Amino acid sequence: MSRAADHPVEALFVDRWSPRSFTGEPVPEAVLKSAFEAARWAPSALNAQPWRFLVTRPGDAWWETYLGFLMPRNRLWAAQASALVLILSSRFAERRGEIVENTSHSFDAGAAWANFAHQALLLGWHTHGIGGFDKNAARVRLAIPDDFAIEAIIALGRKGDLDRLDPEFHGAEVPNGRRPLADTVFAGSLNEPAFSNGKDAA
Repeated sequence: MSRAADHPVEALFVDRWSPRSFTGEPVPEAVLKSAFEAARWAPSALNAQPWRFLVTRPGDAWWETYLGFLMPRNRLWAAQASALVLILSSRFAERRGEIVENTSHSFDAGAAWANFAHQALLLGWHTHGIGGFDKNAARVRLAIPDDFAIEAIIALGRKGDLDRLDPEFHGAEVPNGRRPLADTVFAGSLNEPAFSNGKDAA
């Protein structure tokens, strides 16, 4: 599927998509550090920076454990990734000397994940977010305190060819599209689109 933005944006935002086929080649530590550095600079309420990242790579002590958290269908393709990253977010933050509930912890962690994904792409690596995994098992096995929400697991790797991917996923291994702004952005309430349906002139 060909992707094209309706309005001017950097190519980075259109080029980022979520493949399942990965080469499995080792990811350099410098790439991970750069992607996590980008995540570090995401905006957050109270500058609480609620995100935490737990990372594992093939061959290390945690790799098989993380694969075991995944639903079987996700494990089929994610086992070929170069890293798996578990995203947590702290439910609490400090405000004027008090510990308070941070109601935007998941929202802010999402901003950090987007930074991570885009920086990885700039370096030639793709990412795929995974929601299909056993969060309870992850919490118990990794001794994650209840103060942290478990958000998602991210697979990172170099995009591979279809022959590296289980045939079950071949039909979906293409970039998908997006609905138009007219169906997404509204003027004051959900009753009236904020913009017309027209695309910007070339």
